[in-house]
Amino acid sequence: MVEIFRTNCKNPAQADILITQLQMAFVDYEVNFDLDDCDNILRVECSSELIDAALLIEFLKTFGCLAEILPDEATPPLWAFS
Repeated sequence: MVEIFRTNCKNPAQADILITQLQMAFVDYEVNFDLDDCDNILRVECSSELIDAALLIEFLKTFGCLAEILPDEATPPLWAFS
């Protein structure tokens, strides 16, 4: 499973700290930031379980990082099913 988050993290040093903290707290998650993207993307991947997005967002808040799930743009709009 992969989850993509929009964040307010803009500093590479902060991103490195967050990656370290996330990997210690969520050992099954692989995480990385794309700070060159306009949404300062945090990508989280886990092959062994579902990603607990709410817990991850709350964890990031403790480090002053706001995050929200980016909607899956590959999902067709609802009108496509009518």
